[in-house]
Amino acid sequence: MKNFLHKVAIWSCVAGLLPACQSSGEKQVKSKETIPVTVLQPTTIDLPRSYVADIQAIQFVEIKARVEGFIQQVLVDEGQLVKKGQPMFRLNSENYMEVLKAAEANYKQTQAQLEMANYETERVQRLVDKQIISSIRLDQVRREREVARMKVEQARAEMQRAQMEYSYTTITAPFTGYVDRIPYKVGSLVNPESLLTTVSDISEIFAYYKVNESEYLRLKRAQLSGENLQQLDNVELILPDGSVYSHKGKQETVEGDFERGTGSIAFRVRFPNPDGLLKHGVTGKVRMMTHMEDVYMIPQKSTFEIQDFTYVYLFNEEGKVEVRSFNPIERFQNYYVTQDFPAGTTIVYEGVQLVKDGMQIKADTIPFEDVRKELKLNMLQR
Repeated sequence: MKNFLHKVAIWSCVAGLLPACQSSGEKQVKSKETIPVTVLQPTTIDLPRSYVADIQAIQFVEIKARVEGFIQQVLVDEGQLVKKGQPMFRLNSENYMEVLKAAEANYKQTQAQLEMANYETERVQRLVDKQIISSIRLDQVRREREVARMKVEQARAEMQRAQMEYSYTTITAPFTGYVDRIPYKVGSLVNPESLLTTVSDISEIFAYYKVNESEYLRLKRAQLSGENLQQLDNVELILPDGSVYSHKGKQETVEGDFERGTGSIAFRVRFPNPDGLLKHGVTGKVRMMTHMEDVYMIPQKSTFEIQDFTYVYLFNEEGKVEVRSFNPIERFQNYYVTQDFPAGTTIVYEGVQLVKDGMQIKADTIPFEDVRKELKLNMLQR
């Protein structure tokens, strides 16, 4: 009922703006001017579509200390290219070195105790074999040797932990990439929660763009059927200054689920970045060609809008015009793309402000090829 009342209100508005609903006794209005009309022709086009993109490095890692300490050296600078394993920061290591030395000494001591336990076990074994002492003593020394062995394992683990913590005082690059801002300087006290900097690998970049559910279904169906494989391997990137990035991208994958709040889902495109022009976090748009068959191109100047509806005037065989709404699939530059009309439909091409619903007009038919040239659609026509 609500939708019905809404439609009634829309058509009442159309009738109010375009006084076409005349009483049966009123004389039919005729246009005194010649009105250009054109016959719509179905066509196949490749339509460029653009999406706002979130551009990210293929690897982007936060660099943090794994132990607490004062920064002793900063070995890199902001914006510098670092190699995998290259030292970036050094923390004061005296305390960790002392702990390591103590752990190494303890490990050596337990090893010596284990050697003595092995010797004692062998000695007792010989005496038991000669029946000089009881086998009970042999069981005892064997247990003592096992305790000594476990102490060695414990000491080894402590030494390895101390070696690891000492190694953490030198912080290295996890991969080859560029250093970001360095907020901490020499002398700063840092801990595992402190963000020292970030490193980004921008040899390639990822561009994420979001589409709604209907666009997702159209893209995936085309991809599964093999229709858009060439287009998906030649995605363009529009940079913030409006220029087109010199390298084409390839669409790789899509996220696992839709965002609940927006009903959108993100696709990922990979672009090469050999010159390092693109940085992590830069903005841009991805653009790809969408293949559309048997669609109609409606010049924008042939339309008018009321609230959320788009209208044209149809020209019938009786020489009269009648208002008709349609649903645009896409709007690009100065035309609409739609599939809402049958072949051979004639519309008022120009001068929609001069006609009214039900008006008898004198028409001048404009070939649609001339319309296409005026709309500059030759580049898109296939």
